[in-house]
Amino acid sequence: MEQTGESNGKKKFTAQRRRSLRVGTNSDEHYYYYQNHQNQFGGLLCNQNNNNNNKYQRYCPALLPLPSLLPLQLALTPPFTQNQTFKSKTHFQKYPCKLNHNSPLAASSDNNNKLSEESTVSPAEVGLLQLQAKGKTYLIGDGGKKFVPARKPQILIAAKRPDSGGKEGSVISLLANHFLVQFDPSQKIYHYNVEITPNPSKEVAREIKQKLVNNNSVGFSGAVPAYDGRKNLYSSVEFQNDKLEFYISLPIHSTKSSALPYGEIYDLKEKKEQLKLFRINIKLVSKIDGKELNNYLNKEGDDWVPLPQDYLHALDVVLRENPTEKCVPVGRSFYSSSMGKTREIGGGAVGFRGFFQSLRPTQQGLALNVDFSVTAFHESIGVIPYLQKRLEFLRDLSQRKTASLTSEERKEVEKALKNIRVFVCHRETVQRYRVHGLTEEATENLWFADRDGKNLRLVTYFKDHYNYDIQFRKLPCLQISRSKPCYLPMELCVICEGQKFLGKLSDDQTAKILKMGCQRPRERKAIIEEVMRGNVGPTSGNQEGEFELSVSREMTRLTGRILHPPKLKLGDGGRVRNIFPSRHDRQWNLLDGHVFEGTKIERWALISFGGTPEQKSNIPRFINQLSQRCEQLGIFLNKNTIISPQFESSHVLNNVNLLESKLKKIQRAASNNLQLLICIMEKKHKGYADLKRIGDTSVGVVSQCCLYPNLIKLSSQFLANLALKINAKVGGCTVALYNSLPSQIPRLFPVDEPAIFMGADVTHPHPLDDFNPSIAAVVGSMNWPTANKYVSRIRSQTHRQEIIQDLGAMVGELLDDFYQEVKKLPGRIIFFRDGVSETQFYKVLEEELQSIRVACSKFPDYNPLITFAVVQKRHHTRLFPAETDQSLDQNHFSYENIPPGTVVDSVITHPKEFDFYLCSHWGVKGTSRPTHYHVLWDENKFTSDELQKLAYNLCYTFVRCTKPISLVPPVYYAHLAAYRGRLYLERSSESSGFYRSSSTLSRAAPPKTVPLPRLSENIKKLMFFC
Repeated sequence: MEQTGESNGKKKFTAQRRRSLRVGTNSDEHYYYYQNHQNQFGGLLCNQNNNNNNKYQRYCPALLPLPSLLPLQLALTPPFTQNQTFKSKTHFQKYPCKLNHNSPLAASSDNNNKLSEESTVSPAEVGLLQLQAKGKTYLIGDGGKKFVPARKPQILIAAKRPDSGGKEGSVISLLANHFLVQFDPSQKIYHYNVEITPNPSKEVAREIKQKLVNNNSVGFSGAVPAYDGRKNLYSSVEFQNDKLEFYISLPIHSTKSSALPYGEIYDLKEKKEQLKLFRINIKLVSKIDGKELNNYLNKEGDDWVPLPQDYLHALDVVLRENPTEKCVPVGRSFYSSSMGKTREIGGGAVGFRGFFQSLRPTQQGLALNVDFSVTAFHESIGVIPYLQKRLEFLRDLSQRKTASLTSEERKEVEKALKNIRVFVCHRETVQRYRVHGLTEEATENLWFADRDGKNLRLVTYFKDHYNYDIQFRKLPCLQISRSKPCYLPMELCVICEGQKFLGKLSDDQTAKILKMGCQRPRERKAIIEEVMRGNVGPTSGNQEGEFELSVSREMTRLTGRILHPPKLKLGDGGRVRNIFPSRHDRQWNLLDGHVFEGTKIERWALISFGGTPEQKSNIPRFINQLSQRCEQLGIFLNKNTIISPQFESSHVLNNVNLLESKLKKIQRAASNNLQLLICIMEKKHKGYADLKRIGDTSVGVVSQCCLYPNLIKLSSQFLANLALKINAKVGGCTVALYNSLPSQIPRLFPVDEPAIFMGADVTHPHPLDDFNPSIAAVVGSMNWPTANKYVSRIRSQTHRQEIIQDLGAMVGELLDDFYQEVKKLPGRIIFFRDGVSETQFYKVLEEELQSIRVACSKFPDYNPLITFAVVQKRHHTRLFPAETDQSLDQNHFSYENIPPGTVVDSVITHPKEFDFYLCSHWGVKGTSRPTHYHVLWDENKFTSDELQKLAYNLCYTFVRCTKPISLVPPVYYAHLAAYRGRLYLERSSESSGFYRSSSTLSRAAPPKTVPLPRLSENIKKLMFFC
C-alpha cells in the first residue's frame, strides 16, 4: 500500500487504523461541492487539477461477501486464540501476559461485562502503552501494574484448520466450478473515487464513464478503467492528475423542468430532446498492490491478520466489468437472453438463464466461482395483459371494460404494479417511469391543469391530442410521482424489460423456475464452461490484459473422499434389528423392520375439510390401512378414533373463530387428552396456518395434515411416510446409530459426559414485506447418547434482524430441558447455525457466542466446551466427478452426481480457517449441492476427520425419511421450527387485526415486533414441527 504525503511511521499506523475501521465506515460518504456555472456546456469538458502533492485518504470500498475485517483492537493486537481458556464464569482466570513490540496485549471481559484484573507484564516493557478503540482506553504500565480492559468483550477470530485435512474414506477425483485467477502481486491498481452530480442511475453512470473514456483518452492515460457504477473506479495505470473534473452532457428525453409533472406526459408539442449536464469529479484515494493479499493466500504472516479486502474488491470489480455491460446484473448474478431461451412461467413472469460469479480466497489461491443461475423477471408486455396474467380476478378484464375495481381489488393491483418501471406506447420516447401507486379516481373521472391553469379532462385530452379513445375508463391510472399528481393510463403502458420479479412466486411458478434450473451435472458443467469461454462471461473483454490477470478456463481438479456410511439400529420388535445402507444412494427401507422407538397412539381423531362424497367415502379405508402400516412399522395407532370422523366444509378454514371452536370441541370429547388430530383437506388452503396455530397453542394437540388426492391410491410409500411423521411428532424416532457417538468419537464424547447438539435458524419475511417480524428458532437434542430427539424454542424478533436477539434465554431453556431429561448438564455444546452469509460471520460469532456463554453462566459452576459452526446451503460451489463410469448402469446419467459422503477440505476451501464441503445426500434431480460447514469457534478441538464423520453420521438420523439428508438434522429441524413460527403470523384475513398490506407501508421506521402465541404445554416438548 502506498500513501502520499505522510511520514513512514505515521503512514503505517494510519493505513492500519483505516483498514481496521473499514467495517464501520460508510464508503459512500464523500464530501463534494456544487458550483454554479454561467455558461452552457453541450459536449465534453474537462478541468484537470494537477495536485500530485496533496494528501489523500485511503478510500474503503464496499466489502465483498467475504469475512468482515476485524475492529481496531484486533487490527493492532492479536486476540485470544482458541487454545486459551475462555471462561464464562463471573471472573476470568488471570493469565500471565507477555508483551512485546509486535504483539500488544489483547484484553477480554466476562459475561457481565465487568472486569478489573491484574496481569503480569514483562519488566522489559518500559513506559505506558495506550491503545484507543471505540472511545475506550487501555492502559498498561510497567512493573506489572493493573490494567482495565474495555467493557465490551474481546472480539474473536475464527477457528483455524486443526490439521492438513481429513484422511478417512476412499479417494474420488473431482472437478469444482472454481477457476484459478493468477495476479501479479506487484501490479499496482489505482483506486479513484467518483462523484457524479446530479446522482444518476447505475445505467446512466456507466454510460457517462464510457463516454469519458472514449473522449478523453489522454486524461485517463490511455487506460480502460473498471467501474462499479457508483463510487469506485479502478485503473491499471495512474491518470495524469490525482484530481479530474469533467462536465458531460447526455441526451435525455425530457421537458422543461417547470412543466415536468404534466408536460412530460401530456404535452407532446413541448417535447424535445435536451442535453442533461452532469458534473464528474474523479479523485485518487489509494494505490494498492496485491502483496498483502498474496501473503494471506500463501499463509504468510500472523494468523490473526484479516483478509486484505481492498485489492480483492478491486479485482472483483474488474472481473465484473464486461458481464455488467452485456447482461442484466441482479446481485452477484448476470442474466442474458444469449444464455438460452427464456421461458414463460405464468403470472406475468418469465424465467431467465444466467450465471453467478464471485471471487473467493481459497487454498489454491484466488478462484472465480462461476455457476449456472435462473431467476424470474417481469414479462415485458402491456400493463393490461400483465394484470390479466398476474391476478386471477382480472382474467376476463377485456370483457369487463365497464366494471370498476373494488377497494380490495385495487389494493391487489397496486401491490402487483408498485415499483415496476414502465414506458408509454402512444408516442416515441426513451423515458422510463416508476409506478408509485394508483389514482384514487377512475380514469374517466380524472382532470388535470395545463400550464395555463385550464382544467382538462384526461379522457378528452388523449382524444384531442392523440386521437385515442381510452378503453378501460373504469380502471385507475398509474401514479408515477411520489408527491405530485402525474398520471398514465394503464392501457398505454408497457412493462420495461430486465426487471427482476420481486413478488412472491406461486407454487406453480416456483416449480417451473426450479425445473429450468434443474440441470443434470453434465449439462450444468457444459453451461458453466461455455460461460467462461463465451462472449458475455467474466473473460469476454480485455480486462485480463489491462490488469495483468490470468483466469483459467478449466475447472479446478481436486481430490475428495467418500466417507463410509454408519451402521443403523432399528427397533427390537422387527425381524431386522440393524441395517447397513449399502445402496449407491445410501437409502434403506423398513421392510421387516420396526422404527427404533415406536409410539402408542390410543386417543386420536380425524377431521375433514371439503371433499366430494366419493373422496369422503375413502376415509374408513384410509384409517384402516394407515393403522395397518403403522403396525408393520412398530407403531400402534388405534383403529378406532376417539369420536367419529368429523366432516366440515372448506369454508370453516376461512373462519378462525369457528375453526377454533370445532377443534376445541374435539379436544373436549377426548377429555382434553387428545394425542393426535389428522386433518384432511380438499386442496391447499390458507387456513392451514390458522389450523396449525390453533392446534399448537390454544387447543394443544399435535396435528398431521394431508390432501384428499393422496388418499385415492394410498400407496405403501405414502402411508409409511405419513406414519414416520406421526410417530416423530408424538414422541417416537425412526432410527439410531448402531455405534453410538461415544463409541465412534470416544476422545470427545465419553458415555458419562453428555453432549447437546443445537441448531439455529432465522427466517425473514418476503422481500416486499416491510412489516412482519423475522422468526428465530433454536432446537436442541434431548437424549444421550442417541441424540435423535429435539425440542424447539421459537421467537419473533425485529424485522430482518439476523442476530438471534433472545438466544441466551432460548439456549438457557433448552439446557434446562436437557437437564430434566438426562439429569445432567451437557459438557459440550455443538452449535450449528444456519442462514448466515459470510459478511456476517464474525458479528454473529461475537454476539451469539456471548449469548450462549451468558445462558451457561446461569447454572452454577457450569462451563461447557462450545463448538460454533455455520452451515451454508445457499452457495454456488458445485462438485462433479472427474470421470463418469458409464458401465455402472444402463441409465448411467443417474450416476453423474457425486455419491453421498463426498467430502472436500482442500484446494477450494478457505486458506486458513476450518471449513469443508460435505455432500451427505444423493442428488435425485439436477446437480447435488454440497453443504458448506465453516467452524467459527472450536473449544472441543475437533480434528477434520472427527467433525466430518460426526456431521455425516448425524444426517442419517433424520426422523422423516429413510435416507441421509443434505445437512445436519439440528439445522433442518430449526428451519422447520422457524417455518412453523412464520405460520403463526400468517392468519387469514378475518383474523388479521395486525396485518397490513406491504404496499401501504413505509420503510422509514421498523415496525414493532409481534410476539408469537405461547405454545401449549401439551406439545412443547414434542417434535410437533417436523
